[in-house]
Amino acid sequence: MSATAAETGLSETEHEGLELVRETRGIHQSEFWKELDISSRKGSRVVDSLVEQDLIQREETVHQGHNTYYLTPMPSDLEFSLLMAGDMLSPFVGDEEVDPQSDAFTQWVMSLAYEE
Repeated sequence: MSATAAETGLSETEHEGLELVRETRGIHQSEFWKELDISSRKGSRVVDSLVEQDLIQREETVHQGHNTYYLTPMPSDLEFSLLMAGDMLSPFVGDEEVDPQSDAFTQWVMSLAYEE
């Protein structure tokens, strides 16, 4: 994944935090700073910076009985390659119903099977 302009100006800790959120696909802020082995205060500053730069999203939540935030990557950071088989997009994308016996679905599954 190529770095955006915002990502090139990140501190080492901010970059590590962004990668953690991306790799976990979502993490509670109370766990975020522990995983990075930084103080909760520094963790909050890192999260604030990443949110301000539109690199992650933060939603209020309750985790283990405590108010915290749930951090997720921005939607543009989603991994769409999981919907691909070679250069074919999954026939399930955009359709409400797909016949699993259809030629389009069969071709897509066969492309998955023969990927290297």
